[in-house]
Amino acid sequence: MRVVIAGGGVIGCSIAYHLRKAGAEVVLLERGEIGGEASGAAAGMLIAPFEDAESKDFRSLQNASLAMYPALIDEVEARSGIDVEHRVCGILRTARTEAHAKALRGLIKKRAGAISGLEWVEGETLRRLEPGLSPAILGAAYAPEDSNVNPGLLTQGFAAAAERLGAEVRRGVTLTGFLGRGPRLQGARTSAGDAGADAVVLAAGPWTELLARRVNAEVPTPPMRGQMIAYRSTSVHHAVWGEDGYLVPKPRGFTFAGATVEDAGFRKHTTERGLAGLRRAAAGMVPALRYAEAASTWAGLRPGSPDGLPVLGRVPGRENVYIAAGHFRNGILLAPVTGRLMTQLICEGRTEIDLRPFRPERFA
Repeated sequence: MRVVIAGGGVIGCSIAYHLRKAGAEVVLLERGEIGGEASGAAAGMLIAPFEDAESKDFRSLQNASLAMYPALIDEVEARSGIDVEHRVCGILRTARTEAHAKALRGLIKKRAGAISGLEWVEGETLRRLEPGLSPAILGAAYAPEDSNVNPGLLTQGFAAAAERLGAEVRRGVTLTGFLGRGPRLQGARTSAGDAGADAVVLAAGPWTELLARRVNAEVPTPPMRGQMIAYRSTSVHHAVWGEDGYLVPKPRGFTFAGATVEDAGFRKHTTERGLAGLRRAAAGMVPALRYAEAASTWAGLRPGSPDGLPVLGRVPGRENVYIAAGHFRNGILLAPVTGRLMTQLICEGRTEIDLRPFRPERFA
């Protein structure tokens, strides 16, 4: 089987890697650089699902992907030669009010069996864990085993590992159309010529919606802009999640602060207002960051969906066109399970996890 994948973000690259491991021929198309859009702009947190707002099906998908990560990171690093900078730092979900603290303690009781080491911390215990926290923070739900990766390096690792297994990765090549008519396509037209295929996967982030329209499918994957700041600071030791943002410690003396959520179309640029909000949120969690140097700022366009769930499955009315998009803020976390499930669907026609809650036709 020969599969063409449109999109060189973490989702497309994970699918390419898993397909190649399953023995499929793979051609991955990326119009720019691998991981050059939202995948490279993310914070890279690998955190267990915690909030009640997430559906049971979505939490199951997240947990399945999280469980894949330890072995998969070792595998990808060995095959690609790329250190994806996986760091176990834990996360503190903080509370500033008694009402929020009560809510977090209630969630801890619900999630304690699913999240290893999860506990409520306050007072001296909290200050030992994170000395720089604002005194206004009353306590936190602490998950010591949550971790993060360098999302750009992870994406490049998937791509390089897929290439070493024999996948063809075409950088600077755009999907421009499709070959054939009717329910079954014969491949893709690209800026570098035609690419015949038995199956086509659309995994182009927020641009997936535009590609899907070319096969007469309406699959909304609206761009949601996220702005971030990288501080030169080692004052943060754990990921810290607050009401208005989060902080993530990174190698080489950096701390990432993020992230805005903006419906700004395809305008991928930072704004004074957005960055000012991030600076306030960061200083509100760790006051020392008020004086830290901002080494860089950036923005990425994350692919959303109307119901906040990813879009995974076969395109309605098409026998061999598939979509993997709409992951919003969970693209890095969900990349492993998305790669595995889409490979199962394409190669075997079945999946170990029911994809019906995520099917593209729910928007028809």
